[in-house]
Amino acid sequence: MATTINLDNIHEVDISVEENTIEVEDKSGSDLQIKPWNPNDIRITTKNFTIREIYTQIQDKEPNQEKELDLAPDFQRSFVWKTKQQIRLIESILLGIPLPAFYFNQDKDGAQQVIDGVQRLTTIKRFMSDQLELKEEHLEYLGPLKDSKFSTLDTATKRRFSNTQIVAHVIEPQTPDDVKYDIFNRVNTGGSALTAQEIRHCMSKTRSREFLRKLVECNSFDNAMGKFFWNNKNPDKKWIRESKRMTDREIALRFCAFYVVPLEEYAKASSLDAFLLDFSRWIDHKAKQDDLKKLEIAFQQAMQNCHQVLGKAAFRRWLLNTPSPKGSINRAIFESQAIALADYPPDLVLANKEIIQRTLRSLFSDPTYDNAVSFGTGSYRKVNDRLDMPRKALRKIL
Repeated sequence: MATTINLDNIHEVDISVEENTIEVEDKSGSDLQIKPWNPNDIRITTKNFTIREIYTQIQDKEPNQEKELDLAPDFQRSFVWKTKQQIRLIESILLGIPLPAFYFNQDKDGAQQVIDGVQRLTTIKRFMSDQLELKEEHLEYLGPLKDSKFSTLDTATKRRFSNTQIVAHVIEPQTPDDVKYDIFNRVNTGGSALTAQEIRHCMSKTRSREFLRKLVECNSFDNAMGKFFWNNKNPDKKWIRESKRMTDREIALRFCAFYVVPLEEYAKASSLDAFLLDFSRWIDHKAKQDDLKKLEIAFQQAMQNCHQVLGKAAFRRWLLNTPSPKGSINRAIFESQAIALADYPPDLVLANKEIIQRTLRSLFSDPTYDNAVSFGTGSYRKVNDRLDMPRKALRKIL
């Protein structure tokens, strides 16, 4: 009986286990300004490329030289396809099976970033760079090609592979960023959908990517977040910053955005995600180096202070009448506690550790604060409550 080709093998499948140390968040916000799309603003071009053209565009460049087509450096650590999935994709291409469409973002400089298709293009790049060998046990129909690499294929087969056409929908630069983000959210339905921060990362430039990476790789962040198992199959404990879904970057970005931008500006955003994307753009294009240095110092001081005061209970619900914190790390509590403690010298915080801890824990008994970190966390009113209440409480004691 003939075997049916499983087309699921060529979709973007993420097999990683999402860390269970970060709470799932309800970040809806009905009091933000909803901005309807203007269809005239949307510019999407459908283009055909050969695999050879795509490979040339994603080739590694010299340091500080941007690629024509960016697979998002650092995002590639999220490449999680198993060998079988990679080989089945290559076999599908060699069999002439059309690939699902790709989605690219084009910026004002003409460079393009891959939003949907990173797993597939990374596989193609690996194969054409001789980093992937066709193992017999994973080939369904092309057994004679076992143990082959791209360079060892016969000329006709290499030509057929290289000339294969792919379809890419390119979101052009005149399309507003918040509209682009929403488009990618809507089309982001393959195997395992990208997270909001993964989409922002793909749409960002090197400057913001590197800045956020620097923040989450500092020792103070590691100490404040603690070590946890993010993948139960891995016997070694991993830091939160080693998660594959960029949860660490989102947390750091949220701190930075709410620390820098007046809350009145947030009220004008259409959503929390749109606000964070706009702040990423500020880092990429407008922030001065001195601005980023001050922000880095504030972030590290916030992490040090949170760890000193709360230890392993940082960023979790910990009521006064309970011996230990409940639940996982909460993004809204993170920005609430971190921003409240960001501007105090560590020596002062340490000297007042007990009263600061009691003050922060007591807030969870206030329904206004507890709701602000639990439900509808994207709401302007709730953001205001969770940022303002701990700061006011700490001013009375410090």
